[in-house]
Amino acid sequence: MTTTHGGTGGTRATGSTAVTEAEVEVRPVAGHIGAEISGVDLTRPDALDDTVVAAIREAVLRWKVVFFRDQHLDHAAHIALARRFGEPVVPRRRGSVSPPDFPEIETTADRLELGGRYGMDHEEWLRRRRHSLLRGWHCDHGARIDPPAASILRAESVPPYGGDTQWSNLVAAYAGLSAPLRDFVDGLRAEHRLGVGYQPRPGDDAYLRHLLDHQTATEHPLVRVHPETGERVLFVNGYYVEQISGLSRAESAHLLHLLLEQATRPEYTVRFRWEAGSVAFWDNRATVHLAPGDLVTADTPRIMHRVMLAGDIPVGVDGTPSRPLTGTAPGRW
Repeated sequence: MTTTHGGTGGTRATGSTAVTEAEVEVRPVAGHIGAEISGVDLTRPDALDDTVVAAIREAVLRWKVVFFRDQHLDHAAHIALARRFGEPVVPRRRGSVSPPDFPEIETTADRLELGGRYGMDHEEWLRRRRHSLLRGWHCDHGARIDPPAASILRAESVPPYGGDTQWSNLVAAYAGLSAPLRDFVDGLRAEHRLGVGYQPRPGDDAYLRHLLDHQTATEHPLVRVHPETGERVLFVNGYYVEQISGLSRAESAHLLHLLLEQATRPEYTVRFRWEAGSVAFWDNRATVHLAPGDLVTADTPRIMHRVMLAGDIPVGVDGTPSRPLTGTAPGRW
């Protein structure tokens, strides 16, 4: 299936050639989530016509994550691109290789640098963080009272194989539940907490100290209403969700496992093979993603740059917003 967006005469200059919105091609790559967009040059975001920006926004809302190839943005262009779609957040804590002159950009390089930061290599960190495959699925900063609305991630350098990222559509996952179960989860809320499920190391544990020193927790609706589309979203993930409020630990564990399996069923997912110059732009309110755990090639570092867009406080089906438990106030990154 190929969708070509017809426009209202909007054009965009690329060199001496004017590109119309009609030439922006949105090509879905899976049944429920994911589309590749071509016919657009993201390296000059200030030159993008408003109709082209609107077409990209529409594709993100429809397909939840969109991909671009051969877009070699620098840091300034990356931030300028993000500003066409929202307000970039400025995190207070970033990795040591993040560019100091561009505070909106978070950079990860070669296995998240965990060996240098917390005394763990990548394999040990994954082993202690993930007790099951489902533990790895997450949205960005889901324990905050106002998780990011979207993330834009670009690849600078990638290994010749390995390092793919997967996304899952939480709107489709909710719709796929039986009607009685949808009615049940519509009224539930869950505690999202930083570092859920992490298995501490014996003795001194620098990563555990980091989690405790920067603890963030929020009670979110288990089903949130998307603020732009009005869709209902099964707002669960394996990395942050601690407990469903009002249920016993046993009841909560069984229901969360069922919902996480539903949220990550293969038919609701898409897998993306990164190349240098690739860009992924996803709706963080309606997806979870799985970071790669197969980075075993040392010759080519995996260097990625991310900008997140400020989000709002989730609201449940009954109109009740999320409730902060501990951590930063809305808008304070």
